[in-house]
Amino acid sequence: METFIIIFVALFLLIFATIKFKIHPVFSLIVTSVFVGFLLGFDSKLIVKYISEGFGKTLSSIGLIIAFGTTIGVFLEKNGGTKVIAEKILNSVSSKRSPMAMNIIGFIISIPVFCDSGFVILSSLNKTLSKKTGIKLVVFAVALSTGLYAAHVFVPPTPGPLAAAAVIGADIGLVMLLGLAIAIPVALTGYFWGVFIGDKLKTNEETFDNNSSVSDEEETTKHHKQNFWITLLPLLMPIVLIALKSIAEYPTFPLGEGILFSVLSFIGEPIIALLFGVFLIFLNSKKIKSSVKSNWIEKALKDSGSILLVTGAGGAFGTILRASDLASSLESEGSFLVSGLFVVFLLAALLKTAQGSSTVAIITTAAIVSPLLNSFGLESEFEKALTVLAIGAGAMTVSHINDSYFWVVSQFSDMDVNTALKSHTVATLFQGIIGITIILVLHILFA
Repeated sequence: METFIIIFVALFLLIFATIKFKIHPVFSLIVTSVFVGFLLGFDSKLIVKYISEGFGKTLSSIGLIIAFGTTIGVFLEKNGGTKVIAEKILNSVSSKRSPMAMNIIGFIISIPVFCDSGFVILSSLNKTLSKKTGIKLVVFAVALSTGLYAAHVFVPPTPGPLAAAAVIGADIGLVMLLGLAIAIPVALTGYFWGVFIGDKLKTNEETFDNNSSVSDEEETTKHHKQNFWITLLPLLMPIVLIALKSIAEYPTFPLGEGILFSVLSFIGEPIIALLFGVFLIFLNSKKIKSSVKSNWIEKALKDSGSILLVTGAGGAFGTILRASDLASSLESEGSFLVSGLFVVFLLAALLKTAQGSSTVAIITTAAIVSPLLNSFGLESEFEKALTVLAIGAGAMTVSHINDSYFWVVSQFSDMDVNTALKSHTVATLFQGIIGITIILVLHILFA
């Protein structure tokens, strides 16, 4: 029982510090690590050692990957690439199917770009399409928000699942392939809910002018024409290279073990694959002034720095838990009557619902469960990848009033709180349920 009490106290401290005192997750995670360390009987020097080692080890495995991925996302957002991708897809479908097109666009855009930023960028397209087609804005809002959200929690190089894979020790390529397979039906779940609920709800008559001011950067990129496939290449290239590495290193070695295997193993390493993506996005932006690009790089590094600190703090917390005899103690105190994956999902859902941030919920849950994988019976590479995705499914359940994304979706879609709760929030609930259901079925069939 002592084990469960320690985990409960840790969760309570994290949630209480975040909600009551508005403490940044970096500090709440480190304070909780120290407190739990003393609770587990470690001396002060050992606690400091574990925190330092956990922080450093986590960043050494994931630091450059997050920095490169964030850089691709910021450049794609700033150089107009997101709108190039969106307009190309919209031009390929009929007006009646434009909400589904926005769902697909959101899914693609959110792989490198944060879902909040993606929604802000594309919200003007939603309003234009709503007026053009006569389809209610709430349908487009939910279709876009849930498409963005699915990739945000399931598909690397989005920082959340990327960081969780590092903390859990899962193969990033396998997480990416399985994440794509799970995220597609999860995204469509949100779209179908948007279509269903759209006729029953309406947005406010007032409209918000999201494009009232044009920044110098936007002015710089206004006439920067881009080819669709060239724009998409910095996003697709790393995904393809990482996937090829996973295929090449499959136990049966389908591509042999010669030169091709060695080349793919190298260029498919996430750091190298994303570095290719960075070079390509730089080439796509070569006509933009150097001073503007320097500002973009600075923003990318600033954004990634915040994520890295939370990830490192999560790694420190996980190391404290791993250093204890927590896993064996848990095994001796009782067995789980439900799947370990479902327990992981519930833990992430609790953290998400309580404090609002999906990324923080993903990283914190990964830190808590990483020393407990054997106790949960999640030992193989396939099961570790599913664990990362189960955390992602929990971390999208649900987006409500304590989540900044909820307010972005509602305010940029002219929705009042009640409408946003019935549409966007309920959609994320269904998405989480469908996500964990698919994950549990995959575990039963293939684990």
